[in-house]
Amino acid sequence: MAVGLTSRLEIPPSGTRGTTMPRFHLAHMRFITDLIFRIYRKRRFMGFRILRLTTTGAQSGRERQSVLGYFDDPGIPDARIIVASSGGAAKHPAWFFNLAKHPDKVWIEVGDDTLRVAPELLEGAQRAAAWERVVAEAPSYAAYPTKTDRQIPLVRLTPVQSEQ
Repeated sequence: MAVGLTSRLEIPPSGTRGTTMPRFHLAHMRFITDLIFRIYRKRRFMGFRILRLTTTGAQSGRERQSVLGYFDDPGIPDARIIVASSGGAAKHPAWFFNLAKHPDKVWIEVGDDTLRVAPELLEGAQRAAAWERVVAEAPSYAAYPTKTDRQIPLVRLTPVQSEQ
């Protein structure tokens, strides 16, 4: 059974097997991901478009940033789908827990725009249709479910209208 951290986003169980992600010194990782984002923010990187996700740490409460590939959601204008694959690892990526713990503190940078967004975990038929689009656009994702026994979460990020 999923552990509900918010009414909007529930964390599915972790897996018992999966790939191991390489470990990098945190400062090096920040430098590399920042460089990738600066270079590719308006172009494709490894076949797909990228965004910078800003969340609040689930445990630390500190601002955290991740550079991720994203996919359009044709059903909702300006919504993006991100994949919590962690390369097929047994555990979900840290940013996924951050979204669940603090869904009201999520921003993305896409190109030159910074947007506050609301995360939503896709399930059932919506998830299945989104997964097909992800794999069609980025075939490397097709192998990830064979590497782990957890269901790889897909999260829709929908822009939140600013209150004025």
